Amino acid sequence: MRLLSVNVGRPIPNPWKRLAATGIDKWPVQGPVAVRAPGPKGTGAVGLSGDRVYDVKHHGGDDQAVYAYAREDLDRWEKELGRSLASGCFGENLTTTGYDVNAALIGERWRVGTAGPLLEVSCPRLPCATFAGWLDEHGWIRRFTAGALPGPYLRVIEPGELAAGDTVEVVDRPAHRVTVALAFRAMTAEPDLLPELLAADALPAEDLRTIRKRLAGNRS
Repeated sequence: MRLLSVNVGRPIPNPWKRLAATGIDKWPVQGPVAVRAPGPKGTGAVGLSGDRVYDVKHHGGDDQAVYAYAREDLDRWEKELGRSLASGCFGENLTTTGYDVNAALIGERWRVGTAGPLLEVSCPRLPCATFAGWLDEHGWIRRFTAGALPGPYLRVIEPGELAAGDTVEVVDRPAHRVTVALAFRAMTAEPDLLPELLAADALPAEDLRTIRKRLAGNRS
């Protein structure tokens, strides 16, 4: 795997959630970018220096510190949508190439460069109204869900710097089989898969509580 681009957002108005701004408009930057754990959700902080989120209730914090999306998956959407999709246009911080990020396991760890940050796959990205409005494609949330190519959020286990062109090595993979794609399908269109997610204890605690609650409701 390699980082094709590192993308940082600039605030634009957010009419889709009636918020003052959104950071989804991300653009490639040159040179190294510092990465660190941002702390709990609620402040707008994320992992990359110079970036932030504005829907602080639903985004940001340690479990959503960095968002990665594969150039190969952007290329698939280009063909389906019949339009050009620049790296960063899905709001991803890292546009990768050479690896199926949706087949990554929850809890899998990535080392960027030889001495860069250590990142851990935490959960899939779930589409929201801002994403749908930003892409401006009819039925986008439904189409994105059906495509099941969400890309992963990552935690920052060890801080460091990263830049476009850096290699990324998978240095640890847990023993379970819960991939980013499987977690996404279970959380969206295929709830029958939810019991399988309990094997992935690296999922955010908030997600695990929701999963257990849903499963308990199904049994009652």
